[in-house]
Amino acid sequence: MEATTTTAILDALPDPVLMVDDGPRIIAANQAAMELLGPQILDRSLALVLRHPEILETVDNVMSGSGRERARITLRGAVPRSFDVQVAGLPSKTADPARVVLVLHDITAAESADRMRADFVANVSHELRSPLSSLVGFIETLQGAAREDAAARDRFLDIMSGEANRMARLIDDLLSLSKVETNEHVAPENRLDIVGLLKEVVNTLANRSRESGVAVELDAAEPLPAVIGDRDELVEVFHNLIDNAVKYGGDDSIVHVVAREVDRIPDLGGPGVLVSVEDQGDGIAAEHLPRLTERFYRADKGRSRSMGGTGLGLAIVKHIVNRHRGRLAIDSTVGEGSVFTVYLRSRANGAEKPSSS
Repeated sequence: MEATTTTAILDALPDPVLMVDDGPRIIAANQAAMELLGPQILDRSLALVLRHPEILETVDNVMSGSGRERARITLRGAVPRSFDVQVAGLPSKTADPARVVLVLHDITAAESADRMRADFVANVSHELRSPLSSLVGFIETLQGAAREDAAARDRFLDIMSGEANRMARLIDDLLSLSKVETNEHVAPENRLDIVGLLKEVVNTLANRSRESGVAVELDAAEPLPAVIGDRDELVEVFHNLIDNAVKYGGDDSIVHVVAREVDRIPDLGGPGVLVSVEDQGDGIAAEHLPRLTERFYRADKGRSRSMGGTGLGLAIVKHIVNRHRGRLAIDSTVGEGSVFTVYLRSRANGAEKPSSS
């Protein structure tokens, strides 16, 4: 079979495919493999491209005649991705240096689904136990001693409505988080007007901010470059951040939303846009900052629940920003307020070159 035909067949395959000689050196790779590992992988040692001892051992075994083998690896990039790697020997031909073919099948979504199911059982059962217990208790009371007590009935029904709404918000946030985590390994490709999106979010929250006595000021130095992102997900990010700033900013305060172009995104590189949301609230103690984006973590549990928080908002923000290959930074000073900054790419940075572990 001619080389051009082989290349066309490999490029038609959705999974990354590598062909290596007995170096082991990569002598052929399809388009999916180059998008995953970078365009400069041809003629490079497999040990330098996939720094994973189990893969190298598996390739050695297959070259020694063990037949077909498989391994599982995780590639560390902006978002870790897991792969089931099938390694098979090729027929030995004098004119063909290829000895082994590797097919990498992405199992990130499947593993994420397994983790989410476990997390759902562990965390959600705990979060739902309290409101469900309250509902059961009030229903029993209304069926018994308070059946004819109109004042008690109205009071209990108000509490029950609040607890039911809390569970509904929790389920909505869980569904959002599940959707984002499932697609986190697939970066969005659309280009968006970030200023228009921010104006939309600020207008949506205008009534709520006025009711809270909080002014939301948008400072966007137009024109800003378009950012790469999913519109609905970024609306959710900035809705969460600005809504939190309004909730925790305090009466008669100002929430500053600032959008600026940056030449280089910290820690990631490449040009982009930063959007910061700054409140004038009580601030957050330093020991809480590293854990704020964990699911169900609350710096002030009582206050968060009283304001209707589910403990999932910042986790959703973190995973959406990860999917966008951006960066989330949190700074806070007790007594002065907090600043949440999101960095988004303004152009594609090319193929990711993850390290393996």
